[in-house]
Amino acid sequence: MTMKRLGTRLLALAACLPVIAGMTAGAVVAAPPAATAAQTASWTGPLSTRGRYIVDADGNRFKLKAANWAGAQGTWQGSGSVDDPANNQAGQVSHNIPLGLDRVPMARLLADFHGLGLNSIRLPFANAMVHDTTPVPDSAVAANPQLRGRTPLQVYDAVVAALTAEGFAVILNNHTTSYRFCCGLDGNERWNSGQSTAQWEDDWVFMVNRYKANKRVVGADLRNEVRRDTWDDPNWGLGDAHDEYAAFEDAGNRILQADPDMLVVMEGINWYGIPAAVFSHGRPMLTPVRTLSHTLVDSGKLVYAAHFYAYTGPANTGAGSGPGATNDPRYQDFTPEQLAQVVDDEALFVTQAGQHFTAPVWISEFGAGGRGSTDAKEQAWLHTFTELLAARDTDFAIWPLVGWADAAGRPQDTWALLSYDPAGKRLGLTDPGDWRAGDWTKLVDAPSLAGPVARVNHWNLLDLDHGDQNVSRRMLALPDWSSGNRKGDCPDGQRLTGLGRGDSRGLCTDAGGPATGGGDWITVTDERYVTGGDWASGYNKLQCPDRTFAVGYSVHGDAMSALLCAPAAGPLPLNGRGVWFDHGDNRPAAGGSAASDWAPGHYKGQCADTEYLAGVAYTWKWLHYGVPDALLCRPLA
Repeated sequence: MTMKRLGTRLLALAACLPVIAGMTAGAVVAAPPAATAAQTASWTGPLSTRGRYIVDADGNRFKLKAANWAGAQGTWQGSGSVDDPANNQAGQVSHNIPLGLDRVPMARLLADFHGLGLNSIRLPFANAMVHDTTPVPDSAVAANPQLRGRTPLQVYDAVVAALTAEGFAVILNNHTTSYRFCCGLDGNERWNSGQSTAQWEDDWVFMVNRYKANKRVVGADLRNEVRRDTWDDPNWGLGDAHDEYAAFEDAGNRILQADPDMLVVMEGINWYGIPAAVFSHGRPMLTPVRTLSHTLVDSGKLVYAAHFYAYTGPANTGAGSGPGATNDPRYQDFTPEQLAQVVDDEALFVTQAGQHFTAPVWISEFGAGGRGSTDAKEQAWLHTFTELLAARDTDFAIWPLVGWADAAGRPQDTWALLSYDPAGKRLGLTDPGDWRAGDWTKLVDAPSLAGPVARVNHWNLLDLDHGDQNVSRRMLALPDWSSGNRKGDCPDGQRLTGLGRGDSRGLCTDAGGPATGGGDWITVTDERYVTGGDWASGYNKLQCPDRTFAVGYSVHGDAMSALLCAPAAGPLPLNGRGVWFDHGDNRPAAGGSAASDWAPGHYKGQCADTEYLAGVAYTWKWLHYGVPDALLCRPLA
């Protein structure tokens, strides 16, 4: 969540629900029991992606109509003791579990979620929760006493089981490291703030394995709102300890090795730079994906995410005064046309078809102050933003779902869609007096693509700028197939189709085949397989054996070192053409990734979608240093 105005974003006392009896902190959570006919959802997990859409196991569109059920990531901790009923009336202290369970039985909560039209829940957690063995106090489970003595993780288990049994899709979200209200300079800025990257990845593998049997636990949202810490910025592709691009790809591939059925959800950089008008600062969101996107071991599992709030902006952290104040425009300052443009530039461009970055975009947080708000700009922004999401048929998740009210029934978190007083009485978005109700109804009921979604081709880039990028499951067991060199191999089922000149970038695709046959994959380091004439006279050549095709390559510096070649399941034509790119781009005029710059600032060569890459020519002439100059492209049929 973004750094909200404190008065509107203090979260409250959390509580519990049923958990499997005797469960230990390390137990694996089984699939939920069969739901009744009334509870059964009209979808089957797991989920995957086809182009810009998320689909269920039957290939039907599954649009995420979601909300954030906060609490397990840690919430604001005010004065007073949780065991003091006088202080507990306003819900001042969190127990690091999903909110509202102290006041309302689980069945009632889930019924209210259904009433909002939700089909999915983003469920934040802190890494601290994974390791927390302290039972929550009895007062935290007042409305769900069967959870007495359970740890926060065991409460989380029970919430997941109850949600999925009711037909909701659950996306796990690593929101924070420690139990602390987000966001700012709070020790939770990056995935490796307060912990190592290895520990963060290990926690993710633990969580994925814990819910692996439950196919309605559909996604792993890797980290919330990566941002600058006190001393340094996150980056996208520099290869250091603050490289979000590299860390997210590595974590995503570890998750998919543990559970190939999970969606991997990646947010961009939420903000960088010192948040003050006199220093460089910005909110790049998904903008870097345009030139450096992720490739996972399983195509069709990547979802990108972005957050938008009225009082933040493209170069604004949300601070309105003090040392973080800026004079930059906020999203609420834009006209509808300007807002649509900036949302496209920062996020929704990713949904363009046929690009190396094409993926669904989930607006996994947005929101506005609700009941009692008189902020005209905020209200106008929410009207415009929800219209934009509806018009673009965009997956969404509002922040937050559950809040609390005091004994007089006054909401203490006006942003929440549902608030409950100490007696369990609800004050909800759909009750009279909440100006957001019309916007929410418009969004939930907006016309959307439904039914079967056609399969699509994939184009994925390989980036060897700083190290290996082995994303073939087959080659994970043989990662050093070109010793001493940086290596990249395509996801299984894809082939190499393009190379950049002097930047170590490559492009993979599954457009048109061919299918991979049996037999060994071959590392080619010399010209022994060059046949059919000298197609690049005077140049060094790496060429795959006949009836094989390139699925990977290696470099030393930026110089070509080897090709990785896989056998085809059937015959392949042996005639071909040279595609030269030593003096400029040489890519298809249409189709493939012709419109997306997968190797920015460098010449690129790319075979047509109806061809396979069989060879690479390069030279060691002065100033060339072995970089590729030409491709041998042969027809697929």
